[in-house]
This record gives sequence, structure tokens and C-alpha cells, in this order.
Amino acid sequence: MDVGSLRDALNRVLSETIKVLAQHPEKSTLPTAESLKISNDCLIRSLDKGNGIGLDAMTTHLLRDITPGFSGSSLSSTYYGFVTGGTTPAARVADHIVTLYDQNVQVHLPGETTATTVEYYALKLLLELLYLDPAEWLNGTTTTGATSSNVLGLACGREYVLTEAARRTGVTDEVSSVAEVGMFEAFRGAGVEHLNIVTTMPHSSIRKAAGVLGLGRRNVIDVGRDDDSLKFDFAKLEAALARPKSVSIVVISCGEVNTGGFATSGMDEFQRIRKLCDQYAFGLFARALPSSNGDFRKIVDVTSGLELADSFTIDGHKLLNVPYDCGFFFTRHARLAQQVFQNPNAAYLQTATVQGRVDSVQSPLNIGLENSRRFRALPVYASLVAYGRQGYMDMLIRQVTFAREVARYVHQHERLELLPANQYAKMKDPAEEIFIIVLFRAKDSALNQELVKKINASRKMYVSGTIWDAKPATRVAVSNWQVEVERDFENFKSVMEGILRG
Repeated sequence: MDVGSLRDALNRVLSETIKVLAQHPEKSTLPTAESLKISNDCLIRSLDKGNGIGLDAMTTHLLRDITPGFSGSSLSSTYYGFVTGGTTPAARVADHIVTLYDQNVQVHLPGETTATTVEYYALKLLLELLYLDPAEWLNGTTTTGATSSNVLGLACGREYVLTEAARRTGVTDEVSSVAEVGMFEAFRGAGVEHLNIVTTMPHSSIRKAAGVLGLGRRNVIDVGRDDDSLKFDFAKLEAALARPKSVSIVVISCGEVNTGGFATSGMDEFQRIRKLCDQYAFGLFARALPSSNGDFRKIVDVTSGLELADSFTIDGHKLLNVPYDCGFFFTRHARLAQQVFQNPNAAYLQTATVQGRVDSVQSPLNIGLENSRRFRALPVYASLVAYGRQGYMDMLIRQVTFAREVARYVHQHERLELLPANQYAKMKDPAEEIFIIVLFRAKDSALNQELVKKINASRKMYVSGTIWDAKPATRVAVSNWQVEVERDFENFKSVMEGILRG
């Protein structure tokens, strides 16, 4: 290896990193059309010439040709499209170290590397951030994001509800284990004909996970209320759970994708759902976002009850603001998770012992999908240690405060409508109902059709479009750690006033 050439290449990348970070968050969230064209045109599309271009030329190619075509979504506080957050400075530093050491976090080998122990404590710190008891919940893993976490959750839920159904009829766990005997035999052994996933306004990744696991997208049943589709209709819920020869997994959304709303209104509703799940021996699964405290009592109230779930998932690359490709899965049923995800008959993958005893840290190998994983827990650990609970509280307060300022502006503007209209129209100040997502539309139909395009054409901020009540709607999703309320609201207001005046 030519250490000198590598040093030069890394120095160039470091210089570019410092330059890019200095330009944001003011820099445009999207590349220009010209930059995109140049970047695409410069791609090397074949290895037919045999020899590579070398490290120095490759570095030039990446910095000069490719990176100008990247979006600035995670670098900018004014990107409000996908809820992708950003990367805190601490997480950014740690992510460089992850690449440098490129650890194997597949098997817990405490006598050879501290990597899996770091992951263990990163998960513990995250649970503490969420005010959850590590003694009960420290059976989890990092994942690639919400979809893979949902696959883990539904796989455990499938195992749980079938073994519970079998237990009630006197059948052994092994006969009803999908992981052991397969779907058909497990259903037959448990005396079950249907497995339903019962929820409200299901996220697309829940349906995707249901398809991947063979549970069927059509078996995701929406039991939302007629007047508020995110909230549970308890009559519909109980009817779904009481279906003959059926088992169910109940999924609760803590942060719906379009509005940022919550499926439960507080502990009472969560307890009511938990009671129904216990009555019918079904599993309770939650999709969660970190919550706030202090002056944001409403958010604390609607997230109360998470500890009553059997398992829950989080996207780390949202409000935790660690690099993209990071999620979490936690379960209270460690033995069940190991039953589903174990690597059997592989002696070389066994957890090593330390001084003749097995370490207490659970091997990631037997609680998740991937046998090969990036050390994505290190940026999580670094960011939690660097900023602590108070630092993350401050970030979230700024994000929620900004979102509420946007909501007030929309609500008070005669040409705009805050959504859901049936929930907010008659409120004097609906801001306390807002978390980090603001959904709205222009009252003028022609303008509404073009509103998202016009906002993004300003290149001063980026929003995403969606459909609400069969009409186009504009979605502002706030999640970047760099949000500054006054600066970013003035930017939002300036863009909107320019469009509305035009």
C-alpha cells in the first residue's frame, strides 16, 4: 500500500468535508440540473479498458464529478422531505472511525474486540434516553432502518401469537414454531387459519414486511375510526381480534408518516389495547419516535404506554440524527427472538467465553437478520455520549417549536389550509397538536396542484408532496439537528410569501 498516496487522498476528502460543512445549512438542498447532468455523464460505465484509473484520479473523479450531483438533504436544516434527519458532528466523527477499523459485529467475541460490547451499551443508553428499563428491554439490535426492524418485529410477533395459540390448546412450542417447522405446519399445529396484522393507517413498510414474511399485505387490517383514521376504533379492534381460528399482531404507530400524529392519546388507550391483546393472547408491536418532555406535555402523554408493548422499533437516522442506514429493534422476549433468528449448527459462530464463562452480552448473531453488519452502533454511542439526554431534548424542542411556528403560519393564512382540516379548522391555535410534521394545502385548487413544485423550485427549502382526502397536499417534515427556529422560519415564510404573492 502506498501510504503517501492514501494520505493525500484522505487529506483532499477531509478538506472537501470541511468546505461542504461550512456551506451548510444555507446551501441549496438539491443539486442544479446542470450538476446532475454532468455527474451522470461523467460516470464510468464499463471496466472494458482493464486497468483502473488509480487512487488519485479516482479521488478527483469522486470529488469533481460525482459529489456535485448529490443532494444536500442530510446537510441542510431546510430539507423537509423524507424524515432523514442529519448527522451530528459526534456521529460523523465516529462514522469515519467505523470505516477505518471496519469491525465484525456479527459474533460477540469479548476477548478479541470491544465492538459488540459498544453496541450493547449504545442500546442501553438509547433505552435510558427513552426512559425505558434496560433490565427489561435490553434484548435488541441495530438494523438498517424501519423496514428491517418491522420485519424483525412481525417475525417475533408471528412466533409469539402462534406459540401462545398452541399453548392454549396443549400443543408444544416446537410444533407451533414457524422458525422450526415452517408456516404451514405451525398454523396447523396451533389450530389457526388466519394471522392478521391489526393497525391504523399502516405505514407502507408494515405492508412490505408482511409481504416479505409471507403474512400477506392483504392481511394488514386497518381499524381506524371513521372520524379520525389514525385513532383506534375499539369496536373494530375487538371484532378483528375475536375472529374465529385467527391470531393477530396489533401494531401501534407513534408518529404517522403524513401528519406525525400518534395512534393513541395516552396511557389509558395503550392499556386498553394491552388488555385486549392479553385477553386474546396476541402480540403488541409499536413503531416509535423519541419523545420530548418539559413544555411539550401533549407529546409525552401520547407516547405514554410504550413500555406495555411486546416489542418496538425506532429509526435512528431520523430524530437521533446518526448516519443513514440505522434503525433499532427491541423486544421483551429474548428467548423468542433467539428462537426465530438463531444460526443453528454453526459451531464456528458461537460466542466466545471469557475466563471460562459466557459473557452476559447477547450475540447480535442470534437476534437479527444480518450475519454481516456494519458497526453502525458506534455513531449512536458517540452521539448519545457527546450530547446526552439534555442535548437531544434541546434538538427536539427546536424541531417541534419550528414545526409549530410553520403550523401557526399556515393556520392563520387565508390562502392555506392546515390538515387534517376536520381536526384543526375550528381550533384557535392547533400548534400543541403538532409534533415534527406539518401537512397543508393551498385553498386555490390550481395553486395547490403546483405548490410543492413551486416551493422546491425556490431551492431555498425542500418539501414532499402527498395525497390527503384524495387531493394533493404539502408535507413539511422537520428532523435535522441543525434547525434554528427564527432563521429557518423566516426562510420558510419568505419562500411561501413569494409564491402566494405570485
